[in-house]
Order: sequence, then structure tokens, then C-alpha cells
Amino acid sequence: MTLHDWLVETGERVRTEGWSGAEKSAYEFYKGLLRRVGERTDYGESVYDREWDVLVVLDGCRVDLMREVADEYAFVGRVGRFESAGTRSDEWMRANFGDRDCSDTVHVTANPNSADHLDADEFALLDEVWRDAWDDDRGTVPARAVTDRAVAAARDRDPERLVVHYMQPHFPSLPDPLPGGAMSRDEFGDRVGVWERLRRGDLSGDRVWRSFRANLRYVLDDVALLLDSVDADRVVLTADHGNAFGEWGVYGHPDRVPIRALREVPWVVTSARDTGDHDPDLARPAPANAGADVSVSERLDALGYT
Repeated sequence: MTLHDWLVETGERVRTEGWSGAEKSAYEFYKGLLRRVGERTDYGESVYDREWDVLVVLDGCRVDLMREVADEYAFVGRVGRFESAGTRSDEWMRANFGDRDCSDTVHVTANPNSADHLDADEFALLDEVWRDAWDDDRGTVPARAVTDRAVAAARDRDPERLVVHYMQPHFPSLPDPLPGGAMSRDEFGDRVGVWERLRRGDLSGDRVWRSFRANLRYVLDDVALLLDSVDADRVVLTADHGNAFGEWGVYGHPDRVPIRALREVPWVVTSARDTGDHDPDLARPAPANAGADVSVSERLDALGYT
């Protein structure tokens, strides 16, 4: 049996039977083999290889998910495909911004991976919204905080390029929460996330997909506000990576696993015009856990980056 045949057979076994307990280590071993393939594969493009004035990053969005809701949003239109240079957010950040002078770019991000993988000195402005707009009760950064900070940065700085990185539709789903989607401080280190629950059959694929889709609609409603509040001839909606729902026996978005469900992301071209109607709320309330020592690793674990 060839390695390819073994990978396909093993992936099918994971998809149909699932693994739990001691067998989970076999699943991790399997992902490790896929990573070895990824390390030897030259895949993906830099977002800077394409033309855009504003890049809206919808964390973890799949092409087929975007196509399901495209008709509901006039600004979406045709949903193209783009091959991402990463299959996890940290990998995507390093690939796109690690070796580039980004002094022409204002980067507004809700993703805590920026702490270790983006250098503020390389950007015209790096606004890490997650540092003071994290919602502990819901385990993520709400979309409106990102929209408001991006609008303010666009109006104040008038940057050549603007990156706006929302955490949605990445779980937790704010409009339709699932077990394992968010984590409280008491659960740190003992959390079973959505993808693991899906892998072992505790949640159905249809149930997870409905929650995923609701979270995309939630963030696209805010993107509509963004597009009415900044000026840009060429706005692109894309994602840093996709999410696997059992393709090749993989769930979620492990790094360096270049299967199509992870590396192909949406590429939607639109435009934006500032009507001046929206007044962003830039108040930065004290976190609900003020005084507690919340590490970046806890934020990432709450999002499933383990």
C-alpha cells in the first residue's frame, strides 16, 4: 500500500468510525503525517500578490459557506477562490506579513495570534482589538468592536492599504452557540471544542454547519456597515484559512495540512463608500475580568488554537 492510499484509507476510517480515548493519539499521528506533506509542499499565494485597498479577513470561512449566503448580501456577488498561504491563522500571518515591509498597511485584528506573529513596527498601524475588546462571557471579540476600530483608523489615517481581520465565522458562534464553542477561565486546560465534538460524533455535521453559517451572517451584517463607512475602490473579502468537516479525516484547521478544505478560501471583490452616517464607538471598557492575569495562550485556547 502506498502512503497516499494509506492516508486516504485512514482518513476514511476517521470520518466513518471516529477515534476517541487512546486512539486519539493515532489521529494526532495522522495529522502529523499530513503536516510532513505540507512542509514539503509549496502552496498558497501572498495576499499582496493581488490588488486591493481594503482586505476583509473572515476568519476560517469556507468557499462553499460563503456561496450559500452570497445571494443575501448585495455586496458579495461572485465568490471566487483563492489559495491561502496558510491553513491556520498563525501560519497565514507569518506567510503574508513576516517578510514584508508593511509600512503602507494599517492592520486591525481581532485574532490573538498577532501577539507572536505580527510586528507592530512593520505596519503603519497595528491595532490589536482583542487586547481590550475581548468578551470573556462569549469567548471571542464581537464584530462591532472590529468594525468601529477599522472605520476610525480608515478615517484618521487614510491608509494605502487596510486589513480588517474579524474573528467570525470562526467558532464560537455568537448567534448560535454550540457546546465547546467558548471557554470560561474555569475550563482552561479541560475544554472539549466544537471540532473534537464533531469528530467523535457528539455534534452532527448539520448542526455545526448551521451554527457556522449563522456566525458568517452575523459578521457579514457588520461588514455591510464597514462598507458604508470607509472609502475604497477595491475591497476584497477573503479568509486566512478554511475549516475541515471531515475531508481527509480532518476536522477544524490544523496548521501545515494543505488539503483543499483548508487552503482554498473565498475571494470576493467589491467596493466601499463612506456615507458618514456611522459614528464608531471607541470607548474601551475595562474587561469583565479586570485584574486577572489572562494570557495570550488562554485567549488562543478559548478559540481552539491548541
